[in-house]
Amino acid sequence: MSAVALPLVAVATLGAGPLEAGMLAAASWLPWLLIGLPAGAWVDRLPRRPVMLACDAVSCTLFLSIPVAAWCGVLVIGHLLAVAFLSGISAVFFQTASYAYLPGLLPPDELARGNARLVGGESAANIAGPGVAGLLAQAASAVAGVLADAASFLVSAVLLTRIRTAEAPRPRADRTGLRREIADGLRFVAKDPYLRVLTAVGATGNLALTGYQSVLVVFLVRVVGVSPGAVGFLIAGMSAGGVIGAFGATRVTRRFGTAHGLLLCQLGTAPFGLLIPLAGPGWRLSFAVAGGAVVIAGVTAGNVIKGSFRQAYVPSHLLGRVIVSMQFLNYGTIPLSALAAGALGAALGVRPTIWITTGLLAVSGLILLIGPLRRRPDLPVRPEDETRPFTSFE
Repeated sequence: MSAVALPLVAVATLGAGPLEAGMLAAASWLPWLLIGLPAGAWVDRLPRRPVMLACDAVSCTLFLSIPVAAWCGVLVIGHLLAVAFLSGISAVFFQTASYAYLPGLLPPDELARGNARLVGGESAANIAGPGVAGLLAQAASAVAGVLADAASFLVSAVLLTRIRTAEAPRPRADRTGLRREIADGLRFVAKDPYLRVLTAVGATGNLALTGYQSVLVVFLVRVVGVSPGAVGFLIAGMSAGGVIGAFGATRVTRRFGTAHGLLLCQLGTAPFGLLIPLAGPGWRLSFAVAGGAVVIAGVTAGNVIKGSFRQAYVPSHLLGRVIVSMQFLNYGTIPLSALAAGALGAALGVRPTIWITTGLLAVSGLILLIGPLRRRPDLPVRPEDETRPFTSFE
């Protein structure tokens, strides 16, 4: 919801343009570059559920501060940037802990189904969230959508408290220095041919995705002429592809295998992003919804496949660090892309910027053809010997 609620406040309430929208998107992802790597090592040292609960509490408080500031008449763009940045720090810890937490709740053969349900739930929230934000913006104000966003973190915390499975703490004797632990995660990713290519395609894909998503609200409101309330529903329609992708991922992998299924999800859906800049008033809005929905379906299905592979393949004591090492590189391109898209939008216009970024997205999946995925139908499973330090370069 925050991906829509914050830009709506910036554009509809504070009169922000594409540059400010890009800065807002960059601020929310910058923490992955600044603290992503040590966060993975810290998460591997700590019980994961308490970390997630603390992050929910922090995020709820941060988002509550926006409507309070607005009602007091002191809300400025700097406040939104600060909330985006600080909640981004919270998101780093929450996401890293949540991905590392799931393998402790499910057996390896249930990870794909568990990830599909988890990502499906996230996608459903991505459908409902923008719609709620848009409805509240239409009925009350854009700031009211942020209030609902704050409430969502409270709901998350309550649901987490209902999980009763005990975590197995990592023995202190296994712990080394923080730098050594960070280096272990990076080295594992760098030397593994599968993780290496998945990281490269993720970084390139995020560069393109963020490019158009960071200026999408400005494009719909300022260029196409969509009302703030309708923006939420349009983005909810795009997000519907996430539910299809999440629950269709297991069917794709059963039919084609995990490796070839991933290739299909990435290469077969990304070109549909080129429909988005064709959007215009009236029936032409369907171009944006259809293109965005197909792209999100492919990205989500790919994330389910990649996440399940990674959770089963990587030794449990390294999982948090490997996850955050990949996300550090994947998400590290996002703030740069958001700033670049904002600057391009201000210089060239928003529609040309979306043409450029969706064009990059259309070809980003070709990186997968460089690695070993095209030579085998299925991704490998984790070797039984978890003491194996690293796989070698091919």
